Amino acid sequence: MKLIMLLWLVLLCSCYGTRQSKGGGQISGTPAREINSADVVLPEGYRIEAVASGLNFPTAMAFDEEGTPYVIEAGYSYGEVFRKPRLLKITGGKTETVATGEENGPWTGIAFHKNNFYIAEGGQKEGGKILKVTPGGEITAVVEGLPGMGDHHTNGPVIRDGYIYFATGSVTNSGVVGPDNAEFGWLKRHPELHDIPCEDITLAGENFETEQVLTDAQGDKAVTGAYLPFGTASTAGQVIKGKLPCSGAVLRVPVSGGKMELVAWGLRNPYGLAVSGDGKLYVTENAADVRGSRPLWGVGDVLWEIRPGAWYGWPDYSEGKPVRLFKTPGGPALKPLLQEEKGEVPKPVAVLAVHSSSNGIDFSSNGNFGFENHAFIAQFGDMAPNVGKVLSPVGFKIVNVDVQSGAAKDFAVNRGKKGGPASRLHTGGLERPVSVKFDPSGDHLYIVDFGILKMTEDGKSVPVENTGVIWKVSVTR
Repeated sequence: MKLIMLLWLVLLCSCYGTRQSKGGGQISGTPAREINSADVVLPEGYRIEAVASGLNFPTAMAFDEEGTPYVIEAGYSYGEVFRKPRLLKITGGKTETVATGEENGPWTGIAFHKNNFYIAEGGQKEGGKILKVTPGGEITAVVEGLPGMGDHHTNGPVIRDGYIYFATGSVTNSGVVGPDNAEFGWLKRHPELHDIPCEDITLAGENFETEQVLTDAQGDKAVTGAYLPFGTASTAGQVIKGKLPCSGAVLRVPVSGGKMELVAWGLRNPYGLAVSGDGKLYVTENAADVRGSRPLWGVGDVLWEIRPGAWYGWPDYSEGKPVRLFKTPGGPALKPLLQEEKGEVPKPVAVLAVHSSSNGIDFSSNGNFGFENHAFIAQFGDMAPNVGKVLSPVGFKIVNVDVQSGAAKDFAVNRGKKGGPASRLHTGGLERPVSVKFDPSGDHLYIVDFGILKMTEDGKSVPVENTGVIWKVSVTR
């Protein structure tokens, strides 16, 4: 029996290795954005409608004290497209600009609290920030100097008990700066960047030899260790001092400003933050890709409950499991980057689809809407082949998760036998859902749809501007 299983696995890997990637964004041409609510399938008793369109890279929503919806446009998209981010008020399907930021996006998340908006500014050009925006459009920084110029950005925020909770993504895919970061665009702008631990760590001395991408000389090699700049080797027993702000963490500051505090760390890209009906803090984590100096294969995105002081294992654990379980087929063994672990790694609330890019999250609090205290999660969809090969599209939908059992079920998906974004299916449904938000009544779920983001065969991102949509889901039963 063991021999049969081994032969089956060899055959499966061989078949996988010879097939071309078929990611959701791997489409030809530049299709126009069509909108047709009939192309979205929901559970019985719900309907969906588009309430705003033509948005440029929308990422998140909030509601003021009167229940008026607002949306933020990112101002930046992978593909190195820089625009000015905006806060927009939505009235009758039309938008009105409330505030315009600088080209330091992406603006990734927004919260409304006591007549002010709080926005996470990703920080691609000059570092992440948490911004306070008045209803009149005045912008001030509550927090500055956050990691955000690398692969991932400043995310969140949510407000609880007088604190702004926010997240910082990792600078790299899995702890080591490599040629993939030059392809992202930031390594040549900021060759000094690397991940920053939140506490002191001791390195195992694992180093990675790659092409030297910071010079024009052909054949030059670079050797890079974890938590160090590109081309800097590490040694066993080397101590990297922890500091705040750090990368791959959940942090908090008082709403009025003040001292930054560490909540939890050891996360790759903690993206969506939300508080459940019973007051617990949850975060979605985008898992590692099959790219760079230390690729991981087959890692699912994760929904975590955040426990103060916990270490969630990155870069040596994914899904709460050691990285040795996620080596690429035929690739080298994956070894820990840290000589000593920083604590016991918690168990995930739920493990979601590999490469689904599970991002924004909110909780149902209304029995009339249903699924009370379930988490609703927007899955942006795969970015293959940049993140690795997929044999069919992954994500591009809304799932709801029972946080008690960890079971995830589809809630809003595009009609058709095969999954994927509307641009691939040639329909008018969902494209790339990036976040969800219930209105104050809890009767309606809003879906922020980023718009069309193509992926070329060589892994380049090609966003299509002004294709974003806001959808509204209501109960009909």
